[in-house]
Order: sequence, then C-alpha cells, then structure tokens
Amino acid sequence: MTLRRRRSVLLGAATGAFLMVLGTAAEAAVRYYPVAPGVQVNVRSGPGTNYNIVRVLPAGASVPIYCQTPGTTVTGPYGTSNIWDNISNGEYVSDAYVKTGSDGYVASRCA
Repeated sequence: MTLRRRRSVLLGAATGAFLMVLGTAAEAAVRYYPVAPGVQVNVRSGPGTNYNIVRVLPAGASVPIYCQTPGTTVTGPYGTSNIWDNISNGEYVSDAYVKTGSDGYVASRCA
C-alpha cells in the first residue's frame, strides 16, 4: 500500500469515527417526556386535530420532542395548549398530553 493510500484509509477511518461520535452526541441531546398517565394519545400527521391519526401511543409511553409548532388548540391533562410536539418525521402530538414541565416551548420551533 502506498503512503498516499495509507493516509487516505486512515483519514477515512478517523472521519467515520468522528461522525459516529457526533451522531451519538446528537442522539443523546434529545430528551424524552412522558405522556399523561393512563392515557392513549393519538399521533397525527400534522399539528392539528384535522390531520389523520397515524398511530396511537400506549398508556405510559414517553416521547422525544424534536421541535414544536403551533396548531389546533387542545385541552388535555396538562392544560390547554396550541403547541404540537414533533415526535418523529411527520408525527405530532398535542403538548396538552405531554408532561414537559412548561406551558411554553421546550424545544426549537419546527421549520
């Protein structure tokens, strides 16, 4: 193996290891929040009750909040809120059903 090829292989390996560390750090930064106890929560395709239900969270579930956005106002166990939590790509739940410890935003706004 030539010196140039050896450097390229080593650089590629080091870059891959660095990206793995970055991915792990980014994943660790996501915080999970519990949904209201004893409640099954509808997960919708957008931030409102007019969007389709894509699945239902079981009682006792916890969800990551990647970003938050305003939408339909909903009253739930944690008050009345128009904030919707993005828990996965194309999946939203009303913040009124998620125990975030705040009446306001706890994550960045969705783009």
